[in-house]
Amino acid sequence: GTRGPEPVVLSRFTDATRAWFTHAFAEPTPAQIGAWDAISAGDNALVVAPTGSGKTLSAFLWALDRLVASPPPEDPRHRCRVLYVSPLKALAVDVERNLRSPLAGIRRESARLGLPEPIIEVGVRSGDTPADERRRFATRPPDVFITTPESLFLVLTSAARESLRGVETVIVDENDKPLGPNQIGRVYVRDLSGRGVVYHNDPQKTADAHIAPGVFTLGEVGYV
Repeated sequence: GTRGPEPVVLSRFTDATRAWFTHAFAEPTPAQIGAWDAISAGDNALVVAPTGSGKTLSAFLWALDRLVASPPPEDPRHRCRVLYVSPLKALAVDVERNLRSPLAGIRRESARLGLPEPIIEVGVRSGDTPADERRRFATRPPDVFITTPESLFLVLTSAARESLRGVETVIVDENDKPLGPNQIGRVYVRDLSGRGVVYHNDPQKTADAHIAPGVFTLGEVGYV
């Protein structure tokens, strides 16, 4: 069949990112359109939709596109601009499907369009991460930092938290259990902003929840 008109929200992406998405998918899902409307306006977003709605990709793709569109900071210690937090069980599948695959596609489209190929480094930290990799994060963090709540807590309570000063986007993924505002606020609001991490810019937050609407709202949480 023929495609319908391209959704307006896709025009907010750079050429290479938009080309990859339109070649990979027939159209964005309603969850993705809603997320990109909010995120592209600079708002924090809580995306609540069924499994398979492309929630995680909506957050990752916009964050990757911002990295493509802007050069990294001059100070390598502030290179980390995207922080992704998810339980360990979700990390491997989501990182491959929602981050590495589109990143490879954006690079291919950049080459096809005659654009500079983006250089975006991705790092993963969990309880199994070797000590030398953990030490490297403190001096030369990646553009995108993938971690678990437990490992993030260890980063935030160590000198390595200085490497999070350049973070512009925080993605909290796979919230399987209904969480009250005190729980989410305690883990992600207090720990990200109250442990000596002073951001150059107020980070944008996107939460991906596998829960029913109304369990909590951004108004109650403040931001996620």
